[in-house]
Amino acid sequence: MSGLDETDVSILHHLQEDGRLTNAKLSTRLSLSETPCWRRLKRLESEGFINSYQANLDRRKLGFGVLAFVQLSCTHHDEESTRAFEQIITNSENVLSCHNTTGESDFMLQVVAKDLDDYSVFVEKVLRKLPGISAIRSNISLREVKASNRLPLLG
Repeated sequence: MSGLDETDVSILHHLQEDGRLTNAKLSTRLSLSETPCWRRLKRLESEGFINSYQANLDRRKLGFGVLAFVQLSCTHHDEESTRAFEQIITNSENVLSCHNTTGESDFMLQVVAKDLDDYSVFVEKVLRKLPGISAIRSNISLREVKASNRLPLLG
């Protein structure tokens, strides 16, 4: 966390816990006046430590009952094939995350779907149509033990 002091880390910690904190409340929690707090926050945003703000939604309440982890193996690793693959994955709303990985597979995806039928359609219409894919391995989550995007900043 180079370039960050204790106050910066504390700002990031508080915003991870509650992204809707007003500058007034944040400055109170930090025992800092509002203007310096606001300046620090704007600097953290402009330097890219804070990428965006969003609400964490409950996927089940919104009808996404299936969470799958999908391993993809590729036959082609050239720039053009990779770029085409990444464009399709980036544009797919069912894909929550995609990672180029080491190990048996080339990519690991985290995918949501309404139900198994919806997931099957996603596999048929999106994954099986991807350029240069040689293997698709799906693992369906039976129970979510922990799900978080929060980074361990303090402690």
